[in-house]
Amino acid sequence: MTRSDVIFDPFSEDFFNGPWETYRRMQEETPVYYSQEHDFYALTRHEDVAAAYKDFETYSSAFGLDLATVRSGGYPVRSLIFMDPPDHRHMRSLLNKVFTPRAIESQRAMITEKIDKYLSRVDPDGFDAVQDFAAAFPVEVITTMLGVPEEHAQQVRLWIDDLLRREIGQVELGEKGTQASIATAMFYYDLVVKRRAEPQDDLLSKLIAAEMARDDGGTEKLDDIEIVAFVSLLGGAGTETVAKLIGSAVHVFARNPDQWQKLLDDRSKIPAAVEELLRYDAPAQYTVRRSMKSVELHGVTIPEGKPVFVIGGAANRDPRAWTDPDTFDIDRDRTEAQNLGMGYGVHSCLGAALGRMQSAIALEKLLDFMPRYEVDWDDCKRAHMQNVMGWQNVPVRVLR
Repeated sequence: MTRSDVIFDPFSEDFFNGPWETYRRMQEETPVYYSQEHDFYALTRHEDVAAAYKDFETYSSAFGLDLATVRSGGYPVRSLIFMDPPDHRHMRSLLNKVFTPRAIESQRAMITEKIDKYLSRVDPDGFDAVQDFAAAFPVEVITTMLGVPEEHAQQVRLWIDDLLRREIGQVELGEKGTQASIATAMFYYDLVVKRRAEPQDDLLSKLIAAEMARDDGGTEKLDDIEIVAFVSLLGGAGTETVAKLIGSAVHVFARNPDQWQKLLDDRSKIPAAVEELLRYDAPAQYTVRRSMKSVELHGVTIPEGKPVFVIGGAANRDPRAWTDPDTFDIDRDRTEAQNLGMGYGVHSCLGAALGRMQSAIALEKLLDFMPRYEVDWDDCKRAHMQNVMGWQNVPVRVLR
């Protein structure tokens, strides 16, 4: 195989600003990429990424989902996202009981209220579609479901920001992120203790009461630390996915006004628009797995014990899988390939239905609020975060 000079660095301006050209070169020149600087491998072609998502025996999640954690040997607390089957299956079965379709649908009125709350506060003559709207309501949705008092929701959002934020070249969690992680854990631990003493009709109380099956036929309950780990994860994932997706939606539709017009003409296309946003500009760009055995792929050997970036964001723009993948088209044939925007395999997103519902309602409300709008392109700013890609600021003005 011809040696490639392409460089993929998930802690660089190139990644944060949208590494689509880098992804394309990786797919063409080095489908099994190796980073000499950071000693990891990366998969970008749709066929390889989809297979890796499903092959937990080769690409393990049990050591973490980011480079620093996988390199350090794993995460000390048992948590859904850091598990492989059969442990993952038991934990997932327990959590599925509290994420039923009926339970998600029951949140529709609350979600609509949160979206209306923040959209009613913005100034149509100039507001930040991310900071004033897209980043504000999702955290209130998930924390309300958990049972967090409303006055604490935006603090949770700030902790999540600190936990995920990375400066250029920063691989390890910094001091501010560490403090945010501790503060988040202590906050949820105190709430778990309160709910054990006085259960309420919220997700936290349901997790405390739920029983998980064991291989021996018995059952067990989650302990306080396991619940804290899960709700911390849920708070972050439930907030960032929707926040980044809606922020990207405002930006992408402004670049593609013909697609916005399609939604104005036919609101039934909103679910398809959400799917295309997840494909085109996925908030969760990658996950990191650990190779559990030596793997040979495309003439390259991935040794056992190495971090492997499984880049769904690249796979979702792979021309081998999608027709004109760099074109944003809400009417595209979605049967061409598996959309990996919400994961795939055993670690497909537990809250996918909730995220899709929030995104669809938010788009519906934005269509009403700003059928015509313009973006201040010069002041748009990308977020610098681990695993996640999207916009930090998208200044908008509604056109009358």
